[in-house]
Amino acid sequence: MPTTDNTVSSSTANDKEQLVEMTFWDHLDAMRSVLLRAAIVVTVLSVGFFTVMPDLFDRVILAPCRGDFVLYRLFNSITRLSEWLPDFSTDDFHVELINIQLASQFFIHISTSFWLALVFSCPIILYLLWGFISPALYSTERRSVQAAFVAGNLMFFLGVAVGHFIVFPVTLRFLAEYQVSASVPNQISLDSYMDNFLMMIFVMGLVFELPLLAWLLGKLGLVTRDMFRNYRRHAIVVLLVLAALITPTGDPFTLMVVFLPLYLLWEIGAMVVPSR
Repeated sequence: MPTTDNTVSSSTANDKEQLVEMTFWDHLDAMRSVLLRAAIVVTVLSVGFFTVMPDLFDRVILAPCRGDFVLYRLFNSITRLSEWLPDFSTDDFHVELINIQLASQFFIHISTSFWLALVFSCPIILYLLWGFISPALYSTERRSVQAAFVAGNLMFFLGVAVGHFIVFPVTLRFLAEYQVSASVPNQISLDSYMDNFLMMIFVMGLVFELPLLAWLLGKLGLVTRDMFRNYRRHAIVVLLVLAALITPTGDPFTLMVVFLPLYLLWEIGAMVVPSR
C-alpha cells in the first residue's frame, strides 16, 4: 500500500508531466482563449447594464441624492435620540444634479455600463485565469489560492457595498450641504457626481482587500502578528486621519461611522496573518 509521501510525489510528478506536455505556443493559445472569453463576458454584461442603466441610475446610483435613502433614515432615527448628535433629518435633503456638457449623459451611460460590467465580471475572469494557472500549482497551493479567491471576491463586494451605502452617502451629504458663503449655492454636475461615486466605491472595494493582503504578506514572511500588535496605536491614528479625509465632516458620529469599518479590517488582517 503506498504511503502519503509516495502519493504526494506521484501527484507532483503528474503535475510536472502535464506542464512538460504543453509548449510555449500551447500556453499562448490557452491564454488567448481565456482573454477572448473574458472579453465576451465583459461585453455581454456591458450590454446588459446599458439596457437597464436608466432604471439602475434612478434606483441605485442616484439613491443617495434623496432624503429617503436607507442610511439617512437610519441615522435620522438614531440622531433624534439626543440633541448632541448631528441633524440627519430626511425631509429637506435633496441633491439636484445638472449636466453642463452636451454629450456627457451619453458617455456616462456607456462608461458606467462598462465599469459595472468589469466589476461584476471579476469573479468570472478570475475563475478563467484560475483554470489557466491551476495546472502549474501543487495541490496544497491550489487549496490556498481557492480560499484566497473566494475570500477576495467576498471582501471586494462587501467593500463596494460599504462604499455605496455608507461612505459615499455620508460624504455626499456633507459636501452637498457645505457652503463657504450663503451667496454661493452648490450646483453639482453629473460628471463630478459620477467621478466621486465610482472612485469611492471602487476604492472601498480595494481597501477591503487589506485582510487578504495581510494574509499573503504573512505567508511570505513579510509581516507578523507581533507587528500588528506593536503598531496598533499608530494604525488607529492613521485610520482616523484616513477616515477624516474620506468624510471631511466635523462631527465625531460621522467620523466613527467610517473609521470603525477601517479599524475592523485592521483587526481582521491581524487575525488572518499566519502565526509563526
